[in-house]
Amino acid sequence: MVGTTDLNRSARFYEPIFSAMGLEISWRDERSVAWGVPGNRTPTFHACLPYNQEEARPGNGTMTALLTESPALIGRLFELALENGGTDEGSPGPRPEYGTGFYAAYVRDPDGNKLAFVYFDDNQCGG
Repeated sequence: MVGTTDLNRSARFYEPIFSAMGLEISWRDERSVAWGVPGNRTPTFHACLPYNQEEARPGNGTMTALLTESPALIGRLFELALENGGTDEGSPGPRPEYGTGFYAAYVRDPDGNKLAFVYFDDNQCGG
């Protein structure tokens, strides 16, 4: 779950990303929108207006990592994020400091929440 100051803007940012990952909106009301596996109302990811009605702020050191199926998908998700108001925090590529099979890209959503699109090659990461 991430907080937002503008639910519609957040939905416009996340919708193409989660659609490319095969997820769809599983819940939406006036305070939140959530995506999940098609046919299952259990949310996988939420964007919401804070319950305490104070301004949403990203946490220092807080990051949501989204596990992907391939490095190619990470490139597509990274581009979708930038096209929909996100900012670059680290372009797609291998991150050998986290293991030889670790590949990732980093972005911030329009509210400043940091996201990582991640792929692990278990054969190279020792998994």
